[in-house]
Amino acid sequence: MSDYTPIPCAIHSEYELLAMHRSSVEIICSDKSTQKGKVIDIVTSQGAEYLVLETADGQQQRIRLDHIFEVKRLG
Repeated sequence: MSDYTPIPCAIHSEYELLAMHRSSVEIICSDKSTQKGKVIDIVTSQGAEYLVLETADGQQQRIRLDHIFEVKRLG
């Protein structure tokens, strides 16, 4: 069983819009780490949901939605 905590639907919808528009963002996680890149998708894996971020060097990173503290749009 996963320890994933579902996020509110309104926030999930905002993340879906970011992915649809491939928006550039800075993500601040609950552990205070930060990531920058373009939001390209939201996926589900092993009972948790993840935001897929493409970084400037073309790498993809998955960030658990319940670990996101804040999302800032860039540009």
